[in-house]
Amino acid sequence: MLKEATPIDSRRQTKILVVDDEQRMLDSLQMLLERMGYRVDTASGGRKACQMLVEQRYDLALLDLRMDDLNGHQVMRFMADRDIGTSIVVVSGETSFSAVSTALRRGAEDYIKKPFAPEELQATIQRVLQKRQLEREHATMHERLQKSSVLHRYIVNSSPDIVFMLDREGRFTFVNNKAEALLGYKRKDLVGKHFRMVLDPSELARLKESTKDFDKGNCTIRNIEINIRPRGDKHATRHFELTVFPITRDTFAAKAGQAPSPEADNLPGKSDDPQYFIGIYGSARDITERKEAEDFINFQAYHDLLTRLPNRALFKDRLNMAIAHCRRRQHRLAVLFLDLDRFKVVNDTLGHAMGDRLLQSVALRLQKCLREGDTLSRFGGDEFVLLLPEISGREDARQVARKVINVLKEPFMLGEHEAFVGVSVGIAVYPEAGTNMEQLIQNADIAMYHVKGRGKEGYQFFSDSMVVNAANRLEIERDMRKALENGEFRVYYQPQISSANGEIIGVEALVRWHHPTRGILYPGQFIPLAEETKLIVDISEWVLRNACIEVKKWLDEGYGSIRLAVNFAMAQIEHPQFVPMLKGMLDELQFPPENLEIELTENMIMSDLESLVGKLREIAGYGVTIAIDDFGTGYSSLSCLNRLPINTLKVDKTFVQDIQDNDEACIVNAIIAMAHGLKLNIVAEGVETACQLEYLKKLGCQEIQGFYFSEARPAEEAVRMISERICKQVDMTS
Repeated sequence: MLKEATPIDSRRQTKILVVDDEQRMLDSLQMLLERMGYRVDTASGGRKACQMLVEQRYDLALLDLRMDDLNGHQVMRFMADRDIGTSIVVVSGETSFSAVSTALRRGAEDYIKKPFAPEELQATIQRVLQKRQLEREHATMHERLQKSSVLHRYIVNSSPDIVFMLDREGRFTFVNNKAEALLGYKRKDLVGKHFRMVLDPSELARLKESTKDFDKGNCTIRNIEINIRPRGDKHATRHFELTVFPITRDTFAAKAGQAPSPEADNLPGKSDDPQYFIGIYGSARDITERKEAEDFINFQAYHDLLTRLPNRALFKDRLNMAIAHCRRRQHRLAVLFLDLDRFKVVNDTLGHAMGDRLLQSVALRLQKCLREGDTLSRFGGDEFVLLLPEISGREDARQVARKVINVLKEPFMLGEHEAFVGVSVGIAVYPEAGTNMEQLIQNADIAMYHVKGRGKEGYQFFSDSMVVNAANRLEIERDMRKALENGEFRVYYQPQISSANGEIIGVEALVRWHHPTRGILYPGQFIPLAEETKLIVDISEWVLRNACIEVKKWLDEGYGSIRLAVNFAMAQIEHPQFVPMLKGMLDELQFPPENLEIELTENMIMSDLESLVGKLREIAGYGVTIAIDDFGTGYSSLSCLNRLPINTLKVDKTFVQDIQDNDEACIVNAIIAMAHGLKLNIVAEGVETACQLEYLKKLGCQEIQGFYFSEARPAEEAVRMISERICKQVDMTS
């Protein structure tokens, strides 16, 4: 690979003429040079080359010596006669000493023998062009130096730096015009004044210390970074890099062409001569922008640029310091690992720009939960980590976790969209959950995933048993793959009650895993892993089939027109054969479509609305009803709801459980009022108290579901409960 000797932009401005009477060589050289980034013209012979050299300006000519019409020596003679200043490199198979020496004598800068290596060619071209550039610069500089003191003063005043001279007392004797441009001081304002008038007070002693030995004969040049105050602003400062060296009598002697005698350096008392040190000459370069850039780079290295929070590196550094402090003083600290629960849906649906805005808003809210000395860090994606460096016990961490959960419950406005996100919080307390940085972060992460497994949104302290769960992940996945074959899954049913008369009008099918060694596992303990491994499709189809079989039996046995509600996973709905599969199963089992209600989460629908509309309309046309689960936690709009063939809204349990809170009650009020306006059935989930039941009845919520009536039960218990309810209804009417 060719080395990048010069910037590509510089090469593109360089024109090279390749002269050879072999077309193959011309093409080869042109292609090679253009790949290097140069602008290339070719001349097939010496006569054509002379014509082109007259008509155009070239920086370099690659010239063959052996050509039929005009050889290379004749071309060089032509260029010399017409004073054409193009640099020449001979590229030829001619190797005789006389040919080479003649070419060099006639102005060739170098000689390359054919065949050659591309690296050799590139290095030679670069060397010649650099020499040409240096010669031009030397000529320019020489011309400038001929303009005497007037030109010198012009250069000083045109310098991008402040150029100044001080006398031995520190007073300005000369300053160029740049002082006015950078600091606002005119020359007359400074000449005769002490340099302290432009310095930040804290810098005065440091500058004096750096130059105190100048009057002792030390002539070493000093570079000092210092802050200087612009005129008229006592608070603002600009950063400058000073280069200063002393002016002595030897300096003026040398300027006058008189070399100081070697013996003078050894004379006693030279450095003590008060007349030896005359003053200071120096320049001050404004490095404010560079310092700000360095500060920004340093900020980038330790902060997340989106949220402006400390990043992983800075967090780990502070955590290590906090651990060392706690170890010395026998204190405790806590690490909280935070993961947003519904961020991916917002990011995928509304786009990354809205996702970024959401993360910024989350960061601002979380910062309100911080105590003095706490550190909130963004680890990446939608993960945040919070360090509580000094706590008295677990209760301190618990209070902060609750505050974090509550502050993120409020909706976020993203343009015209209202988004809800929850947060799962894992807590690791030092030293119980770890004694070093890696352990604390990892164990807080494990505790957070334990919250996810339970169904998201909440907090959990790390315990040693969680390590076993994390370590057995592969084992659980393996067991889950065998569970269907071994018949370890069961369908449980939670009743849905009419708020008007207490009648069971429906049941929701919920899966339980009867693990042979772990006992009954709830969906939160294995469904996230099933979704990740795509086993959720097989499990969901099994639940649908078995629930249809059992409820069909109840219908045939006269237990009323029970509606069966079944949750469907996104991977299941996305399958191209989902609709044919559903219809085929219902036909096969002779299950009446009007008795089936499929439940889709609000976020699931909004994440892929366009592709779902057609499928849902086809299902609705077949007679199946559709419910939106967890309603109120997403950000669907009325226009979207109107496009879908929805029959039921299920109010999320998080709003129902906090119904005693007036703010939460307002959300329930709004959801139920909206559902009434859209003429939709309403099911309230998570009802656990009589207070919640009565409130929902007053609002006109048609159906209730929750532990207040019954938890999810196996089929035989569920049908027994339905039978008892029917008997009660008969007794009441007889």
